[in-house]
Parts: sequence; C-alpha cells; structure tokens
Amino acid sequence: MDKRIFIKDWLELKPYGNQTVTDSYYLKICNDVKKIITTNKQSFVLQRYLDNEDINLLSCFLTSYFEDLLSETNIWNSFVRTHQRLYRKQLPFYNLEEYYEEEINPQDISFLIWYFLNTVQEERFISPFNDFIVETAEKIIDVFDKEWEFAPENEYLKTFYQIDQKQNDFYIARNLIDTVLFKTYLFYPDTLFKLQEQEIEIIENSKDDNNVTMFLNENRDRTLHKTHTRLLALKGKEWVSEILGTNHLLNKDFLAISKKIQGFFLYKGQDKNNIFIEHIASGKKFNLTKKSFDHLQTLKELDTILFMGIVMWKDEWWFSGVFFQQPFNPDLILDEKNSLESRMAVNFLDHQKQETDEMLKKQLSAFKDFNNGSQIAFLPSVRIDEFYKGYIEFFNNTLNLSEKEIKEAKQRSRNDGFFGTNNTHKDFSEVSETGLAFFNPNSGSEIALAVNSAFPMSSNPYFKEEDSEEHVMRLLMDESLSIELVMYCIDNCKTKLSFFTKGVGKKYLEDIDFLLRFWKKDNYHTIPSITYTGQNEKTAGR
Repeated sequence: MDKRIFIKDWLELKPYGNQTVTDSYYLKICNDVKKIITTNKQSFVLQRYLDNEDINLLSCFLTSYFEDLLSETNIWNSFVRTHQRLYRKQLPFYNLEEYYEEEINPQDISFLIWYFLNTVQEERFISPFNDFIVETAEKIIDVFDKEWEFAPENEYLKTFYQIDQKQNDFYIARNLIDTVLFKTYLFYPDTLFKLQEQEIEIIENSKDDNNVTMFLNENRDRTLHKTHTRLLALKGKEWVSEILGTNHLLNKDFLAISKKIQGFFLYKGQDKNNIFIEHIASGKKFNLTKKSFDHLQTLKELDTILFMGIVMWKDEWWFSGVFFQQPFNPDLILDEKNSLESRMAVNFLDHQKQETDEMLKKQLSAFKDFNNGSQIAFLPSVRIDEFYKGYIEFFNNTLNLSEKEIKEAKQRSRNDGFFGTNNTHKDFSEVSETGLAFFNPNSGSEIALAVNSAFPMSSNPYFKEEDSEEHVMRLLMDESLSIELVMYCIDNCKTKLSFFTKGVGKKYLEDIDFLLRFWKKDNYHTIPSITYTGQNEKTAGR
C-alpha cells in the first residue's frame, strides 16, 4: 500500500486547482491522519470497506473539516447549526455532554467517518455505533489538537464561499451553488460522486455523439437544481443560504430560487426586456428575461418550438441549461399536452391555489371508507391493480357529479388538449407475491412490495417474523418508499417489532428523521401526485 498522500489528492477536495501557500501544511496533516487510520488496531475494520484510494480520500476529507473550522469557511458549522435548529442538538447518534461548537470535537470526527463510509459505498449500511468508528476518531482528534494553535487559515479558500450582497446576476449565484455541491469537501463523497457516476455513463453512452458536451452541461445544471444532499436532505440553494447567514442580503433570494422547469415551449414574441414563451404541456405563459438568453437572433417565427430550462431568480425567469429549437409540430404538441409528467413540471406553481391538500383529504376519507376504515391494505400482488380500480370508481361515485358535470369536465380537459393516458396493467408479482396499498395523506396512492413483514398487524395475513428485519430495513432505506409509510409503520408497529424493541433499530429511533433524510434524500419532501387538467381547478387528472 502506498503510504503517502500527494498534493493532487488534497486538491481534489478544493474548489481551486492550483496549490496555495497553506496546502503543504495541511497535506502533512493528511498523511498523519492516514497513518492513524491504517496502523491503529481498528484499521483492519475500515479497510474492509475502503481501498487505498478511499482511505486517502477519507484522510483528506477529515483534514478538510479541520481546515474549514480554522479558516471559518462556515461549511461544517452550517451543518451543525441547521441540525441544532431541526433537532435541538448539534449532531445525531453521539453523546454531546462535552461538545464545543466552532471547535474540533471527537463526535464530529466519528460522525464524519460514519457519513463517509455510508456515502462512498452503498452495499452495506454501517452503524454509527461501531466501536472502530469512535476509537479511530479519538486517535485522530489527538493529531488535530496538537495542530489547532499553529495551523494557518486558508484565506483563499474562504473567498469561494462569498458573494457580493448586491449581486443580481443569476449565473454568478448559480456558480456559488455549483461550488457548494460539487467542489466542497463535505459533499464530495455524496453529490460530487453521484455527478461523476452520471458523467461517466453519459460519456460511455455518447462516445460517437458530437453533443456529449451539451449532455454533460445539461446533466450538471439539472442535478444542481434538483438534487438533495444526504445530510439533512437539503438542496444546494439552501446550503448556500445557510453558509451566507441571515444577515446577508441574498440569504432569502437563494431560498426563493424556483424549481427548474425544463421542457418544450412555444415562442410567442418579445419586447425590449423579455421573450414571451408558453409551456406547451400546461399552457402557462412566462416572460424570460433577455439578460439570460444569447440566442435572440435565432427566434424569428412565432410558435417555433423551443426546448429549454427556466428558473426564477429575484422575480425574473432566467434561462438555465441547454437550448434547441424546431419548427411547429402538431404531433409533438399533442404528446406534450397528454403527458402528465410534462404537466407536473409546473405543479409547484399552483399547489396552494388549486387546493390540493383539500383534495387529498377527500381522497383519504374515501380510501378509508372503501378499505374498512384503514389507510393501508395488504394484498396478493396480482390483486393490487384491481383494488385501485375499485377505489377510483368508489371515489368518483362519492363526488356525486351529474352526467352533465362529468361531460363538462371531460370537455374542459379536451379543450386544454388532454385526452387521457393509457394505464397499462403492471405485473407486481414479478417483484413479490404480496404487497400493500397505502394512501399517503401528503401525496396520494402508493404501492409497496416486499415490505409486508414490517407490519405485524391483524389485517396483514402475510407477516413473517423471519423476514421482519429485512423488510424493515428495506422500508427504511429504499428511497422509493415514502417517509409517511415508514412513520405509519413506526407509529403503529414499533412495539411489536423486535428490530425496534431489542435490536439496533431501538437506537435508530432517536434520530429517525435524520436517518430518513439521509436514506431518502430526494424523496424526503413529499410532493402531491395530483395533476390538474382543464381550466376548472376542481377537475383533476392522475
């Protein structure tokens, strides 16, 4: 095993490419940290999960935490501060009776080792309570303690996390988000690793495509706006806001950046300041600021189809991502208007106005009436489709709409270009012989497979004790399964599950919300699955 870490390894975790005056100092500490990781009596455990390259990276990662605190870049402190606000304590898992904010702590290092191990590899979940994590952290803190009074601040590093208080340019703001998500040590094993995996796949699938650079740029822009970090399931814009602090004039502007709307638009003209575009799927109209668009000379014919992404920054819509155009195409327009996925891209603009929460309450009430008073049903997989068809028919009957009202609702959808979608039958039995139907009060109907043994309930004839722990862990860690379903299990079944009464799950319960954010980062914030069609707000399509 090569025992040295070189400067190129250290710079991998930095938002700059050339060595600064302080980097040699921290590189020496990196190598001291690596020596501890590889030579203490617990090192063999770490090396079961990490190869030499990963150990180098972990050493640089932990030393970057040390550098961050000394240089006051406010990365780690932003995490601690946010965790404190959410959970009234600085960190999950560990005893905090002796914990000093804005200073180095062995609990910090234990947590960072646990976080690193569970982000660079996903084959096995490593418990934060393993002795080798805590013992390794105790030895590393000794190195940092010796250097705390003498280590230099990296003033250059600090400049990468600052922005002018009066900055109006969205692209400069976006670049700061990019720096935080993809060039910052704390998120290196998380968001940057994922981005690199995506980029390798794009390059391999586009070897002979001249547009590979465009694909890479679009993927990075989409990821920047969409992804959540494993730490607290926050977006990049939220981390930037936290790092800048509440006294910064742009703090709230970063939080207010909209979701990215990407899709097909019709060009509808322009004036001195804006380009007028119409989202094809939904018919919504937008004014795109000309400050953000360099392709004005190509926009000549009205109703030309534009593919692009737009984001709202400081009450203006800015172009973000890639752009291409094509002539008017009625077939494409029909497909877009009948695509629920394309319509859902703008759902966030109308959620409050369209009283979605009220609609979900009505649907939940109908689900319970249909299902003997319960919001969960355990079924053979082959019967799940039949169950939901029966429920939908039952719900529609509860609306008591006259034939005239039904006809008018369908006509409004047709006038809006929506003719319905073809729902094909799914063979869930290929995954599991049994499954469950659950009504999520925050999103709508759900289907879950291979988790029935997480629910020891009298209404569940498919519970098997021998599968219980496996199904509970799948329920907890599978990102496709909602937090509402997890909490339904915990609230109703935890006293009957040995995983939570006797096993390590009992400790997990103390920090269950933090763990759910970690495991289900991109789906932690549940989004309603209702999409509205037609001009009448009461008419919904699923």
